[in-house]
Amino acid sequence: MSLQKQAERQEPFRAVLGFTFKHWARQPGAVAFVGGSMMLATVADLFMPLYAGRLVDAVAGEGAAAQTAALWALAAMLVLGALAVLFRHLGFIGITGMTLRTMSDTAQEAFARLQRFSTDWHANNFAGSIVRKITRGMWALDLLTDTILIALLPSLFVLLGTTVLLAWHWPAMGLVVLAGALLYVGATVALSLNYVAPAARLANSWDTRVGGALADAISCNPVVKAYGGELREDARLATVMAKWALRTRRTWVRGTISGTAQQFVLLALRASVIGLVIWLWANGQATPGDVAFVLTSYAVVHGYLRDVGQHVHNLQRSVNDMEELVAMHAQPYGVPDRKGASAMAVSAGEIAFEDVTFHYGGHVEPLYRDFSLTIAAGEKVGLVGRSGSGKTTFVKLVQRLYDVTGGRIAIDGRDIAEATQASLRSQIAIVQQEPVLFHRSLAENIAYGKPGASMARIVQAAKLANAHEFIMRLPKGYATLVGERGVKLSGGERQRVALARAFLADAPILILDEATSSLDSESEALIQQAIERLMQGRTTIVIAHRLSTVRAMDRILVFDRGVVVEEGSHEALLTRENGAYRALFERQASEMAKGLAA
Repeated sequence: MSLQKQAERQEPFRAVLGFTFKHWARQPGAVAFVGGSMMLATVADLFMPLYAGRLVDAVAGEGAAAQTAALWALAAMLVLGALAVLFRHLGFIGITGMTLRTMSDTAQEAFARLQRFSTDWHANNFAGSIVRKITRGMWALDLLTDTILIALLPSLFVLLGTTVLLAWHWPAMGLVVLAGALLYVGATVALSLNYVAPAARLANSWDTRVGGALADAISCNPVVKAYGGELREDARLATVMAKWALRTRRTWVRGTISGTAQQFVLLALRASVIGLVIWLWANGQATPGDVAFVLTSYAVVHGYLRDVGQHVHNLQRSVNDMEELVAMHAQPYGVPDRKGASAMAVSAGEIAFEDVTFHYGGHVEPLYRDFSLTIAAGEKVGLVGRSGSGKTTFVKLVQRLYDVTGGRIAIDGRDIAEATQASLRSQIAIVQQEPVLFHRSLAENIAYGKPGASMARIVQAAKLANAHEFIMRLPKGYATLVGERGVKLSGGERQRVALARAFLADAPILILDEATSSLDSESEALIQQAIERLMQGRTTIVIAHRLSTVRAMDRILVFDRGVVVEEGSHEALLTRENGAYRALFERQASEMAKGLAA
């Protein structure tokens, strides 16, 4: 095997163990307590065979002295057994609290990190797959902690201690046990790393895909039902499950083969130890008690060695299960807060693009090149143009969902890249074309932009958004749960809740992404009234797909391939012969007339 392949297979172990030890370092006292308790319990196991041998020698003797020796040996075995039970109990209690804290920290840190990943990252990852990575990695950390502190550490101590005790009496016996143990552990580690782990890693990747496929179909269930696609989705999942089963079967078969090979090594070691102790007894170099000591010691070693195989398997399995979680922690944010970034407080709301150049990753040509534009404080601006012309990117750059390649974007003269993202976005209220609601109460959804808002303010915001009446008709009013992404509400109701959220946020900058499209006329009228109230006194940017929604704007910007080809009021733009806006407006008017005629 090449050195490069060996390094690739060892890298996940280094990364995962480094990640684990870093979390352990936050609880040094707990780690020391658990490790110390398990070591003391192991010392008791280590000396148990010694007193078992003395008991056999005492029983083989005669007289009061032999009886006394037997009783002392029995008492020592009982005390050692009680101490082993006590210290293991303390170790288990200690590791319970330690592991729960570590698992909680890991899950919370992973969640906090993925919440701050870029828009592109979230667009390219299934929500179900992300959840699966976190939960699988969290429970794998539990297994890894138990394996190292509760299992492997005591096992290695017993192996070394038993080897020393046997070598103290018979150097050859100590050598045989040490050589056999090293051979067994070496074979176990080699098989796990080089034979089982690669298959397990591939099986885990398909396990993640299963989670993604399930989440994708379940979250899009309305579309599945609308097109009668249940059988197609069943078949799609069956294909993914078949590949998952194939990869998982290979992993399990390799694990079985690895376990069988380990048993053969243990069988050879057992034969060597028993054969050697019989030879020592036959040559008068060992008493019956010594034979009992060796056999009991080997029984302890055999048990620990047999378990070492399972422990190494668990170690390999937990490392494989944690790989994706650890990789997530190593993933860069994409759009991080700059060092020294401070909170932004917007007073007026002027937005300025100053020689901005921007292109999406993977695109050769930039969407914006040396782009400059200023939106005055309190100005209401409409963005129109064909799909892909740069309208949505414009507002995403204002929110700093992407970093510009060149130039800068300033609000009230301050570069937004120098502000913390949370503070920047708290100054911007957004109402999207397809508003997303949490599966929480209506009150919680409305108050999301203003945590801790009083019920009176929530109700006032709902009234301004023309949402209060429909909310009060619901069985639980503001306490009503809206379902995942708000599926229990109609499109118009969701839109009014989103407007209420924007009213309560009371931000100086407002972004509207065609908030009245795809609605019935009654809902559109209610929402349009609310929008007019919401825009008052705010710098407003409206992305318009229907040009009728931007007639009242102070200025309309017509985008084409990242360039503003026209700007002006609705009336001024309509007067331009062969103008881009006029052509768009006339086309939409013609399509509307045909629709009415039909």
